[in-house]
Amino acid sequence: MSLALLHTSPAHIPVFDALRDAHHPGLALRHLVHKDLLDRAGVLGPEAVEGDVEALVTGAVADGATAVLCTCSTIGGVAEAAGARLGVPVLRVDRPMAAAAVRAGRVTVLAAHPATLEPTRALLAQEAEHAGERAAQVRTALVDGAWERFEAGDHDGYLDLVAAAADAVTDADAIVLAQVSMAGAVTRTATRIPVLASPRPGLAAAAAAAAH
Repeated sequence: MSLALLHTSPAHIPVFDALRDAHHPGLALRHLVHKDLLDRAGVLGPEAVEGDVEALVTGAVADGATAVLCTCSTIGGVAEAAGARLGVPVLRVDRPMAAAAVRAGRVTVLAAHPATLEPTRALLAQEAEHAGERAAQVRTALVDGAWERFEAGDHDGYLDLVAAAADAVTDADAIVLAQVSMAGAVTRTATRIPVLASPRPGLAAAAAAAAH
């Protein structure tokens, strides 16, 4: 079995390689990095990259992938839709996290990139509906200055800003870190509110899909 991962940052590669080594030994990963997809989706909307994402999914399957995991929350919905059209298992990394979040109740979403906020809000609404929950109480917040730190390669500064934003949340039952790149902030927080990150549950779901 082989899993292709569609990334918009090369920083995600070691994150998923480490998770694979720890929890899914033997799973072959193929990393596809296309930063331009997020750049264009951020300016023009996720729909602007539909054709490119579908072509990448098609190519990954032709190269032997039995499933595809999109690790970019901004274009995750577009990737899922491409998989549905092609009849290929394409998963968005943040869906398992979202399913856990809506069961908690009040959710605060933190994002570093503004283009991620609306797709994540829509995903939470979908998961609440699937779970038979009332519309989840969702608040969203952009972590000021975080994306600039990430783009500049200041990884520690980036995660510290995300962790500080999580610690400032007081009225939620769960905090969602909307982007894969934010996951490292979980171990830097002091809050007692559960802080949810997407890489580990997302990879677990994709590994299961790749095995079928």
